[in-house]
Amino acid sequence: MPTTDALRLERLAIGELAEVSLIVAPGEVHCLSGPSGSGKSRLLRAVADLEPHDGEAWLGDVAQASLPAHEWRARVMLVPAESHWWADHVGEHLPQADPADLEVLGFTPEVLNWQVARLSSGEKQRLALLRAISREPSALLLDEPTANLDEATTRRVEAWLNERIRERGWPTLWVAHDAAQIARVANHHWHIDGAELSQVPTWT
Repeated sequence: MPTTDALRLERLAIGELAEVSLIVAPGEVHCLSGPSGSGKSRLLRAVADLEPHDGEAWLGDVAQASLPAHEWRARVMLVPAESHWWADHVGEHLPQADPADLEVLGFTPEVLNWQVARLSSGEKQRLALLRAISREPSALLLDEPTANLDEATTRRVEAWLNERIRERGWPTLWVAHDAAQIARVANHHWHIDGAELSQVPTWT
């Protein structure tokens, strides 16, 4: 069933970043941009309840503070820039991988037999995305999900992600640097300048 809950940040603040209040509607992508070190990744980690912060995050009428951290993170799924792998073989992380998804992402089903140690950074990035969405979250937090991919693969992954986000209704925060990518994927664009997060006009 598609998600019908919005992701809402209420006066959420971490580090030097001033209080952030915004609403990401179901199926929307809000891109975050800003200089390196400005707090984009820390903001995602705060929303995922991985770092202490002020303010609150909500998924529908469920407050982050009302759930154990692991339950919140199962609903509000962070895909970090550097993914973590705890088992030796890819298939142990993707027990129900759809062959069609693997194909779109540039893999054959044989990848499930590969050792994680042989994966390139770009392969890890694509498989980490598949691992995240296969867990059926209710919202996505994506930290530069195509940073290690070439242009053609980036476009393919963007299209695949956007289709899943729309059909499943996942409210999504997506950290991105590339202006062209932001123009392609974002419903709304936010930029960190100093301690302030401000909305950038977008045109469709």
